[in-house]
Amino acid sequence: MRVEAKIFNIITFFFFLSAVVYGFWAKEPVGTVALILVGALSLLIGSYFQFVARRIDLRPEDRSDAEISDGAGELGFFSPGSYWPIGVAAASAFAGIALAFGHVWMIVLSSGAVLITVSGLVFEYHTGPNHE
Repeated sequence: MRVEAKIFNIITFFFFLSAVVYGFWAKEPVGTVALILVGALSLLIGSYFQFVARRIDLRPEDRSDAEISDGAGELGFFSPGSYWPIGVAAASAFAGIALAFGHVWMIVLSSGAVLITVSGLVFEYHTGPNHE
């Protein structure tokens, strides 16, 4: 997590510096505020990564003397063939169209579709306590 924190801290510095330069050069408040907010969000992510990096052991990515084989092993479970991501993408696209047109009935319908498809994706392999 140290590498990610360093990257986001560099991005944060860049956006705050860009906000100062843009504010003096363009004298346009909306763009300056947007750059400051992007820098603040980047600072939030970088701070979170630093917070997590202090509480976990060093990963191979964080050590300069690590070998490629140090990162070998099981990384987690990935679904070999799931159709839920297609449903999530379609429901999200429908939600975007609903927000673009501003129809309340479409927003409600698409929000329900997004919730259903995301729940299906999250609980796809959940079998419950009584399943053998």
